[in-house]
Amino acid sequence: MSDATFQTFLTSGLFVLTASIGYLAWSAWRWLDRARDMEKAALVGVGFELRMNLMRMIRELAGVADGSIQSEIQLVPVVHPQLDGILIRPNEADRESLTMMRGNYNELDAHKKTLRAALSGQGDVGAAANVAVDAVIGSIATLYLWEEHKGASPKNAHSTRSWHVRDWMKANDFRSDLLPGLHLRDAVVDRLRSLGMTLTPQPLTYTASEFYAMQYDRKADRNAPFWKRKPKPVPVIEETEEADAAAEPEMVTEPEMAAEPETVAESVPEVESSSETVEEPVEEASFDAADAVEPDTLPEAEQTLPEAELETVQEASDATQPETVDVDPESGPEPKSQTPGSVH
Repeated sequence: MSDATFQTFLTSGLFVLTASIGYLAWSAWRWLDRARDMEKAALVGVGFELRMNLMRMIRELAGVADGSIQSEIQLVPVVHPQLDGILIRPNEADRESLTMMRGNYNELDAHKKTLRAALSGQGDVGAAANVAVDAVIGSIATLYLWEEHKGASPKNAHSTRSWHVRDWMKANDFRSDLLPGLHLRDAVVDRLRSLGMTLTPQPLTYTASEFYAMQYDRKADRNAPFWKRKPKPVPVIEETEEADAAAEPEMVTEPEMAAEPETVAESVPEVESSSETVEEPVEEASFDAADAVEPDTLPEAEQTLPEAELETVQEASDATQPETVDVDPESGPEPKSQTPGSVH
């Protein structure tokens, strides 16, 4: 073999080898890519399968409610081949979400069997239908998390506006009036919120009038809605001053005592009857009251009193006067004996 022929053979062999390696690499990449695409399609099919089963379950429950379905034969068993195929082989999907979906299927199947038994006359149809409706609401919430949040759990899903959930249900033909006596979209939103998902805005706690009445003051804001005014705080100092004024006893002045001669005259005999045992403060108070009586008003008071009382008043006035003692001018004045209550 010549040198030129050998070089041609070597070059051709290398080219064929390179082409073969390229083809094998492309085939392996294509096989992996197709497997990945098929896996994605299977995961999408799992959501579509769950949606179809839920729509059929909702139609059956609506038929039971309006009376169009009265036989257990009309209820189709729940099947899920797509989910079973995904769970058999390993894949890159979230196994936790797939397990949750399988649990929802088991719940739907069990409630449908209970409903079929109730329709055959072995139980209460209303109770079985209500439990099945609750399972449907939970399955719709799981389907939303599977399609919009990549199968994340409610607590790990990112915060979402509640109208996004409603738009998703509207796009998937989940109307709010599919089940009689229930607003389906509101029920799904409430279920997601109860499972721990953050949905905004939060439910309203107060009405508009109650909220603005708590936040605004007419004096602070001239444009405040509803023109609500906050209650004024009651000052504590005024209340204490009024309480102190009410607690103080009424003081009787001298003019008021002088204006009541009858009461003064009545108190004098009591002092006379107990002059031997009365203490000094009582005598001073009685004589002060007697001195406060004006001379013009005392005779008028004596005229109005009875004769017996006039005598006692006269005796009391005589007893209050000091005794006169004869004093010898040579011996000098002697000190007078001071009696209790004497007036100097």
